[in-house]
Order: sequence, then structure tokens, then C-alpha cells
Amino acid sequence: MKVKSQTLGILGGGQLGRMSALAAARLGIKTIILCPEKGCPASLISTGFIEADYLDKEALKQLADQCDIITYEFENIPLKTIEFLQDFVPVYPDHKLLEASQNRLKEKKFLNDIGIETAPWAPCHKADDIKATLEEWQTRECIIKTARFGYDGKGQIFYKDNSDYLESWNSLRTDEAIIEGVIDFDYEISVIVARDEKKTVKTYPIGINEHKNHILWKTTAPAHIPDEIQNEAARLAHLVAEKIELIGVLTLELFITKDGRVLANEIAPRTHNSGHWTIEATHASQFENHVRAVCGLPLGSTDAFAKATMINLIGDDVNDIPGYLEQDNAHIHLYGKEEARDGRKMGHVTIVEKF
Repeated sequence: MKVKSQTLGILGGGQLGRMSALAAARLGIKTIILCPEKGCPASLISTGFIEADYLDKEALKQLADQCDIITYEFENIPLKTIEFLQDFVPVYPDHKLLEASQNRLKEKKFLNDIGIETAPWAPCHKADDIKATLEEWQTRECIIKTARFGYDGKGQIFYKDNSDYLESWNSLRTDEAIIEGVIDFDYEISVIVARDEKKTVKTYPIGINEHKNHILWKTTAPAHIPDEIQNEAARLAHLVAEKIELIGVLTLELFITKDGRVLANEIAPRTHNSGHWTIEATHASQFENHVRAVCGLPLGSTDAFAKATMINLIGDDVNDIPGYLEQDNAHIHLYGKEEARDGRKMGHVTIVEKF
């Protein structure tokens, strides 16, 4: 008897694509990576690789011809790419989720429109908008972010009223930004949900996040937080998944204020760094369930059977590997990146403990 194997195309070749390809391999699903960077982490373990720009229609058609389904591993894939591919093969999650999450102004409006509270925000297209917004809000500080392409602290500044408006605006090198109010939050959490074509939704235990230099450093899960906050956080993530008609996995990052309010920070239309712990501590990881969902397979259990602490290896942190190798409960993941640089995620380690 012959068993037909599916082939999954992945746009993007970073570590998220790499771990998705590894999960797919366990399910007998082949993967083909399309990425402009030769030797990218995902290409090192995938079945096939196409080195091309995301707007190269000839290469995209080549990918579509070889794949049954296509997905993406980061949110800055051009919408035109997804729309082009959808004429030939299913792409999940579809362009609706990507469009809502690619632009911070659209993202905040989408969240507010479906009843999810965020920090106060306002569009910013010129330096004078900063002054006008601060005066309207009657505050002296804010966070200004580029509307697109910012991550891990890039493309954003913390503004105080003793700063120069024009200098601050020019430093972002953009013509479209968002001004956000500063939230005195108690902690940040991530809610990761998977939803399949049958509209089944499953939620992973919530993780609590810690950052260093605006980059996620540690996630601890399951988080020890009040049940009412866990329930509300899960409800909000489910709401986003339903409204966007998700097929795949998405992550909703939330701020919990000191008075217990739950505010949405941002949507990641994909698997997420804060969910890496699910590989070792849940029955079906976020990567496996993403592959299952987009490939039309039933979702696996998201239940955790152990406590986990995920630590990112950022830059020279990769030199700590010898110490982790001595720990029996440390699970090491290196991404195949040859050069360690400040702010670059070289891998992660998950420390697992029994309940």
C-alpha cells in the first residue's frame, strides 16, 4: 500500500519555519522553504528549498506547483505574495489575518472594533502629531512605533516631553507610525490558540513573559495567575481566532495591569517565541498543531504535562550551552545560525520540571 504524503510550503526560513518543518517531518509531511537567504535555519532541515524574493512570481509559482498547502512563518510577507499564491493553492492563515497584523494602526483598530481593549493609541504621520497627542492625552510620555516592520524593540522609541519632537520623529525613518500610551502593567502574558478547518479551537496554557532590552528573554508556563485573568485572556484569543476565521496558530500578547485589567498588546499571526516550551511540555506543540491545522488534520492536545521555563539564547548567550548540557532537564535547540550578534536569537533552552 502506498501512503500519499502532503507537501507543505513555508514562506520564510527562520527558526519558526525550522521548527515547523521538524514538526511536519514527524507527521510524514514534506516541506519546501522559500526564502531569499541561502543557508537560512529552516532550509537546513527541509525537504526542499527555493532561494527567491517573496515577490518573485516565477519562484512563487514553482513553490505552488510543488505544494499542497502553503503557510508563512513571519508576518512581514507581502500581501501581494499571499494573494498571488491563493490563485493556485490554499494559503493558511489567509490574507485577512496577515493584513490585520502587519500594520499596527490596522491591528489596534481591528482589536478595538471587536471589543478588545488596548493601550490608548493615535496615528502619527509627522512630528507635530506627537505634541498634539500628548497635549490631548494630558501626559508627558508615550511610545512611538513604526506602523510596520518593527519587532524585538526595533522601530520604536520611548518619548518623554523633554525630547525633541522632530529629532524623535526623524529617528524612526518612516512616514507612518503609531503613538501608544505608556501602560503601567504588572506583567505580560501570551495566549496561543490553534483553530482548524472544522472550527475546533484549542488553547495552550498561558505563559508569562520577561524581556531584556525589549527582546523576549524568558517564558514560564503554565503561568500562576488568577483564574479570572486566565479565562478572560483565553476568551479574547478565541474571539480573535473566530473573527479572523483562523486556520493555523496565532498568538495574542496581553498586558495585565496592576488593577487587573487585560489589555491587548499585539497579534502574532503565527507560532511564537513564547510558545517554544510547548515542544517539550505539551502533547502536541504549537508547531505540530499549526502544521496539523493548515494540512487539514485534527488538532492534537494542548494540555501541559510538565512545568517549563524557556530561555532565549540571544547573541553571546549561546556560549552558555556547555552549562546547559550538564543539566538533565535542559532541552537545547540551536537554530543553525553561524554568527552570534547582539540581539540575534541563536537558539533557546527549555528547562522542564514535573508538576
